[in-house]
Amino acid sequence: MSLLRPDPTFYPSPKMAIQAPPEKLAYVALLDPTGQNRPDALGVVDVDPGSSRYGKLIHQLDMPNVGDELHHFGWNACSACLSPYAPHAHQERRYLIVPGIRSSRIHIIDTKPDPSQPKIVKVIEADELAQRSGYSRPHTVHCGPEGIYISALGSPTGDAPGGIFLMDQDTFEVLGPWELDRGPQKLSYDFWWHLGYDTMVTSEWGTPKTFENGLQPDVLLNSGYGHAIHIWDLRRRRHQQTLDLGKEYQLVFELRPAHDPSRAYGFVGVVASLKDLSSSIWLWHQESGNGNGIGKWAIEKVIDIPAEPADPDLLPPFLKGFKAVPPFVTDINLSVDDRFLYASCWGTGEFIQYDVSDPFHPKKTGALHLGGIVRRAAHPQKPNHQLNGGPQMVELSRDCRRAYFTNSLYSTVDDQFYTDGIKGWMAKANLAPEGGMELEKEFFIQFANMRSHQVHLQGGDASSDSYCFS
Repeated sequence: MSLLRPDPTFYPSPKMAIQAPPEKLAYVALLDPTGQNRPDALGVVDVDPGSSRYGKLIHQLDMPNVGDELHHFGWNACSACLSPYAPHAHQERRYLIVPGIRSSRIHIIDTKPDPSQPKIVKVIEADELAQRSGYSRPHTVHCGPEGIYISALGSPTGDAPGGIFLMDQDTFEVLGPWELDRGPQKLSYDFWWHLGYDTMVTSEWGTPKTFENGLQPDVLLNSGYGHAIHIWDLRRRRHQQTLDLGKEYQLVFELRPAHDPSRAYGFVGVVASLKDLSSSIWLWHQESGNGNGIGKWAIEKVIDIPAEPADPDLLPPFLKGFKAVPPFVTDINLSVDDRFLYASCWGTGEFIQYDVSDPFHPKKTGALHLGGIVRRAAHPQKPNHQLNGGPQMVELSRDCRRAYFTNSLYSTVDDQFYTDGIKGWMAKANLAPEGGMELEKEFFIQFANMRSHQVHLQGGDASSDSYCFS
């Protein structure tokens, strides 16, 4: 008699996930920057140091159409399926849900039977997404306890509101919009949750009309982009609270809640301050309750990263008047043990490690440089080769020992700040258990005529799974 058992890559707690076997493959979103010459692709990279193909792109799965702009993607199922209130432990981590942020298509990609040779099994067109959800421009994908959650940046016309919709984990049908009461929320970007507190958190970029052709200076300088995060009742699907950072703080991007479900805090990165072009990282947290264990949520700034003065002749037109390079923190990631936070400074080319054992008082413990608008720092494998782009999307292994990162943000924004055209690459850093990190010389991939964005690791990683037990 056969028994239904949980997927072996599902773990009840982050402590158990840290003990998982190391990843052997990485999946990376690859895009044609012209949107016209060839389809985007999902790349498969060998990340097994014992393999003869280590550090190489071993397969490229082309999409069926041009102009998708592959961006973020995620798994159909993960450790959240072990939730005690909506268990789906029979699900299998098998399919990658890969949206096109520009086309609004969603590709369902099967990674079995051979994970190194994934195949497209279904494509959901933009019209179907719009009819079923009222949304377009799908962005973040998270596997939840009862379905696949996907954020969307706007309406089918490119206006507000953006929000979240659900997909069925078995049929991959779009079920409809998630929100029952959105309150004042209009702008959308990232989302994640605290399963132990029945709480969802969402962040803000802007409407598609304000960024699809590049960031608009007048919108930015008039504080027209997102400057808040939103707190939601996850089970009741209702807006509860807005935490406004202030209009000075523009582009509230990636959300990284604590992996331990008993910890009611998380970090969010803010791309730019209108005051001085600095970037910042903020901590949201639940305040003590009024005797019933339920408290309001609050937010405070815990990290400032200043802009760097620069010769205007070396700056793109967008920045010449500022005479400085902004750090542009466009991604952050939190190690599975909740100890180290990593920040990608796409503008200056810096990749920073912070010890956040005390989340209210982070301590900088390491930094690396690759690329940068002015710095153009080289990789140790090619010390005489100036790099453009900078650390952007970062992914961490479950055991907290490796970081992988790529260098493209969004095609039209890439071209605004790296006017020579970003040439895609992927790098790896080895992370010391007590802090500190070092680029691995043997691992550096350059993607010919393609730009690279999000990375996910076979079996799960620091931004793919949510845990139900401490």
